[in-house]
Amino acid sequence: VQLQASGGGLVQAGGSLRLSCAVSGRSLSSYNMGWFRQAPGKEREFVGAISRSGGTIFIVDSVKGRFIISRDNDKNTVYLQMNSLKHEDTAVYYCAAGISQSMLLSLRARSTPRSYHYWGRGTLVTVSS
Repeated sequence: VQLQASGGGLVQAGGSLRLSCAVSGRSLSSYNMGWFRQAPGKEREFVGAISRSGGTIFIVDSVKGRFIISRDNDKNTVYLQMNSLKHEDTAVYYCAAGISQSMLLSLRARSTPRSYHYWGRGTLVTVSS
């Protein structure tokens, strides 16, 4: 399975971006999905995750109320809508796939990159202050 994140770019603080993660090689409905980000010089950080059906969604507290995760299984695409962006949201954003259902329900597991089997290349989001 291949994942391709897109939609990043340069935006002013307070602005919005919508990232997309297109999945190919297998139906998106087979996978629980996650979003991570990595700022320069920092470790990869969990942003959120969404179950296969989209019925269960987790968002990290630092972006709760600003970021929204959704998916369209018919389009094989997962989205990360980012609103009210802040300078500290600047990072490369990655989508990931393949975490098991039991691990998805564990805070520690779903926040850990190695819990996911497949990764996309990432898309850079730069928020100017």
